[in-house]
Amino acid sequence: MNMILSTVLQEKQRIDYMLARYQETLSELPKGTISEKLINGNTYYYLKYRDGKKVISKYVGKDNIQEVKEQIEKRRHIEAMIKSLTEEQRLATKILEGNL
Repeated sequence: MNMILSTVLQEKQRIDYMLARYQETLSELPKGTISEKLINGNTYYYLKYRDGKKVISKYVGKDNIQEVKEQIEKRRHIEAMIKSLTEEQRLATKILEGNL
């Protein structure tokens, strides 16, 4: 096996590992968005997300709102990384199969 194919194979293995780790991390993070409701002069925060066709709203306490926002932002970043790595994985697979 020549050096280039060996390098591509190592890169594909790294990508596979990273995708598995990102998927694992993603399963632990909340999905959805934060919405605010003003009721009687008080602001209440809700985490809204879809479960099939239903939209679920879960109350988020003021003490936890910053943490939940950070987790949602982290989830969006990881989703972008997964998308990018999936494209790289597809390309590496094509190279290794000799279709490129």
